[in-house]
Amino acid sequence: MNDKFFQLTKEKQMRIINAGFEVFAKNDYKKASTEDIAVAAGISKGLLFYYFHNKKELYLFLYEYAVKVVTESVVRDDFNMITDFFELFDYSAKRKFELFQKLPYVSDFLMRAFFSQKEEISEAMNRKFENSSAGVFEDYFNNIDLQKFKEGINPVEILQMLTWLIDGYIHEKRRIKSSIDLEDLMEKYNRWSILFKEISYKEEYL
Repeated sequence: MNDKFFQLTKEKQMRIINAGFEVFAKNDYKKASTEDIAVAAGISKGLLFYYFHNKKELYLFLYEYAVKVVTESVVRDDFNMITDFFELFDYSAKRKFELFQKLPYVSDFLMRAFFSQKEEISEAMNRKFENSSAGVFEDYFNNIDLQKFKEGINPVEILQMLTWLIDGYIHEKRRIKSSIDLEDLMEKYNRWSILFKEISYKEEYL
């Protein structure tokens, strides 16, 4: 990536970033057109490739930027004050929901990135997901009161199962080529969270 991109005004940077999110959110990686991104950003295709040497480099930059935006929307001062596992997961889900309502293309971009298969970008994305998921519990759940869990219940496995349920919902919607209804997903997530809490927590903490 050319550092000249960061010398642009913030407004011009965001035009390019938002154009990239929109085009990649609406299309699979292979079908996403850099020409369309340049047009939406109000620049020439040559200038786009001056800032980002190729399509893959732009895509990976957008992914890193999206992760940064999502993380900043969730990890605020009150985040580290939450000690209950399900309260923290609920808090994170609600913050993401609020963000994705404001920035729908970021949501769709990340969903397409996560379920990317057999594309030029897929291997690189899989490596990123593996690296980012490995330390999630240690990074974000280190203040959790684990005494609330029943003996024999592994909170890491509960985290994985809740994540798989959300991923499964999204995957099924994409399989039948249906749009992702964030409100419906949130409603279902709330039910799943209550169910897992009843299964996982000691009686006195319900």
